[in-house]
Amino acid sequence: MRQARDIIREECEVFHLTDKQIREIMSRLHTDLLKGLGKDTHATAIVKCWITYIQDLPNGKERGKFLALDLGGTNFRVLIINLGENHFDMQSKIYAIPNHIMTGTGVALFDHIAECLANFMKEHNVYEERLALGFTFSFPLKQLGLTKGILQRWTKGFSCSGVVGEDVVQGLKDAIARRGDVQIDICAILNDTTGTLMSCAWKNHNCKIGLIVGTGSNACYVEKTENCELFDGEPGKSDLLINTEWGAFGDDGSLDFVRTEFDREVDANSINPGKQIQEKMISGMYMGELVRLALVKFTRMGLLFGGHGSDLLFERGSFYTKYVSEIESDKLGDFTSCMEVLEELGLSHASEADMAAVRHVCECVSRRAAHLVSAGIATLLNKMAEPRVTVGIDGSVYRFHPHFHALMCEKIAQLVQPGLNFDLMLSEDGSGRGAALVAAVACRQSQPVA
Repeated sequence: MRQARDIIREECEVFHLTDKQIREIMSRLHTDLLKGLGKDTHATAIVKCWITYIQDLPNGKERGKFLALDLGGTNFRVLIINLGENHFDMQSKIYAIPNHIMTGTGVALFDHIAECLANFMKEHNVYEERLALGFTFSFPLKQLGLTKGILQRWTKGFSCSGVVGEDVVQGLKDAIARRGDVQIDICAILNDTTGTLMSCAWKNHNCKIGLIVGTGSNACYVEKTENCELFDGEPGKSDLLINTEWGAFGDDGSLDFVRTEFDREVDANSINPGKQIQEKMISGMYMGELVRLALVKFTRMGLLFGGHGSDLLFERGSFYTKYVSEIESDKLGDFTSCMEVLEELGLSHASEADMAAVRHVCECVSRRAAHLVSAGIATLLNKMAEPRVTVGIDGSVYRFHPHFHALMCEKIAQLVQPGLNFDLMLSEDGSGRGAALVAAVACRQSQPVA
């Protein structure tokens, strides 16, 4: 009779992507990128490839004091950055957004942000100075210029009235003008992937891709301006930063051939069924739940925990993605973290064989996530065809999972065309510092060269 371990391993094969499948995924993503960049195909494209209007990366010659505002969830951060020769110092403060403001009017939201900005400037003794500000705004945005971005829809619990379809930069400018006490020039609006790329590019001039693998997943990259058919900015510069919004890849069914029953269940029970399909196979918001669904199935098949689960195991969302990282951090043959996680879930009756099986499920889910991200990055590297590119990366999954970096290095190396070299670089404080750097680069261009 076959052992439970062997049956679980067979069942987990659904998470394994063959090289042939990965090459097909890359081919489909490449086609979708071209659709997003094309004038005639953009409107119906799944991977939108939004133009950021950022055409210059930091070159290390940026100098001065800059503000940054990083808004992407239930709180936001204000930063002041002082750039000198090969150094910067940065101070920041986090401000909460009360629930009544998240669900109130847009005017109240921007007034609240402007008040926090003014208080921050007082605290840092720059209240009388005129400062440039970079604005990281991590909600779906259609950019019409470096300082013009139209909100497509609210996410993450926000529902402020009067903002969707409007320019969020203008909303913030109006709030600052209503106060009349501080002088802030908003130089750029960007999203968190762009911030990550800019932040890493300041240290490493080969950085031409920005990647987020955290709660969500997205990537941006440097494209040749001539390939960006929707670009209507200043001519003459050869490069342009593109925000792919690749989390939506697969929304048209193009990833169905590798999706599992667990992926379909995660999607069906999400707040946005049918949307962000690739993201749901990769990111921290869903990885733990994919593992939990597999464990539930194997428990009900009598293969795990003697067929006896727990109330928590059967509760949606109870298996956090951080558990995956903790379980895989144990040395092989040691189940200390795994035992702690299972005890938290009311599964203290788990045997060592159960723990080995749980670890195997975690490894299968996280390896697939790393391979899907790698397929995406390799697609961008092959499209760019540059001899050496550094990929700036931020996000909790990449940062905290013990093997994600190594899995990505190995897989990307197999998928890139011969002669293309790459490095993966962890971003330190990407979106905040990146926003200030975008402002600094914008100011660098408007100043006469010394």
